[in-house]
Amino acid sequence: MKKVVKFGGSSLASAEQFKKVAAIIKAEESRRYVVPSAPGKRFADDTKVTDMLYQCYDLAEKGGDIKPLLDKIESRYHEIILGLGLKLNLDGEFKVIAEQFAAGAGRDYAASRGEYLNGIVLANYLGFEFVDAAEVIFFHANGTLNVDKTDKMLHECLKSREYAVIPGFYGSLDDGTIRTFSRGGSDVTGSLVARAIHADMYENWTDVSGFLVADPRIISNPEVIESITYRELRELSYMGAGVLHEEAIFPVRKEGIPINIRNTNAPEEKGTLIVESTCRKPRFTITGIAGRKGFAAINVDKDMMNSEIGFGRKVLSVFEENGLSFEHMPSGIDTMTIVVQQAEFVEKEQQVIAGIHRAVQPDIIEMESDLALIAVVGRGMKATRGTVGRIFSALAHARVNVKMIDQGSSELNVIVGVKSCDFETAIRAIYDIFVTSQL
Repeated sequence: MKKVVKFGGSSLASAEQFKKVAAIIKAEESRRYVVPSAPGKRFADDTKVTDMLYQCYDLAEKGGDIKPLLDKIESRYHEIILGLGLKLNLDGEFKVIAEQFAAGAGRDYAASRGEYLNGIVLANYLGFEFVDAAEVIFFHANGTLNVDKTDKMLHECLKSREYAVIPGFYGSLDDGTIRTFSRGGSDVTGSLVARAIHADMYENWTDVSGFLVADPRIISNPEVIESITYRELRELSYMGAGVLHEEAIFPVRKEGIPINIRNTNAPEEKGTLIVESTCRKPRFTITGIAGRKGFAAINVDKDMMNSEIGFGRKVLSVFEENGLSFEHMPSGIDTMTIVVQQAEFVEKEQQVIAGIHRAVQPDIIEMESDLALIAVVGRGMKATRGTVGRIFSALAHARVNVKMIDQGSSELNVIVGVKSCDFETAIRAIYDIFVTSQL
């Protein structure tokens, strides 16, 4: 059995955390390929190493003295090395970094050094081989991942290595220039490694015990999701649920490799298992609740709209011409509602209104701002009668007025629109009726 294990920045912020990580890796012989992030915060007011590297490079670009800040970054690693009792010296690496900063190597290069150095330290501590991600992960000139070349190079490199550490977050262009993924991109690296070696499992270790049913900033101590499908995860991630970088899903999904979200500080907990499909019965009717604020709704009314061929296409073409995408489009017989991001729409609202008038000659156009969308997601909803009725009942009891509802034909999710001021109240009400009442 082969597992790829990725550890986030908080899991590798100090020597103490490194020791926890090593204990987890050595607890199972199958954990052979390790993807580390850069050291994160050790305490609330601490600064992540990646942020310090950005600051240092920006200072170098302005011609400032970077030595004090670079020394501070080096001391973070020295503290970890000392705490682990390693005979490892990174002076040569920091000399190269200083030279590259002076030569204008770029912000991507600067940011990548956090993972690069942490990979060297972790490989030394574990006794694993170190593989520089720049030699196995490749980007096209336009910044997109070169999927085929990356998969081939990773497979060729790792097939002869039983144990290896591959730093997350970065790769390179064909000319060797360092490129990075977006923030949280170490998740993607782990996913790419898992696919390349045909792993049996991709374990993603962080500082939480898996995905939570709802946002802990709104719900106190929400329940952990035991298992979730990729489709459910996609719905929740789109509506703002965090933990895993969205692009990390696709490489392993194509290979049918499950992802296990685990907690470095509580390794005894099973976390959340992310799978393509499962026969496991969900603990609750719903899998999760997520939402976002900042939406606006444009309601277009016209008598006999449903008999007018091309009506919807003409309306949507107005949004396309103005460079606007829509989030949802619930409709009635003579009514069509387009939900958009308010921040993007407000600058072009009058052009859009005028465009709709010219395109379809509506009877009325009304707009509503400051809306929040809440996604109630769960594979268990399809087999449970009255789910939507329970959502309405819970919101009515909490005195929350529903402005919009949209349900896909898959019955996997229900989108509810409420005023932004009712957002938190609505989530608590839905959580209470589907989760708290079932405990």
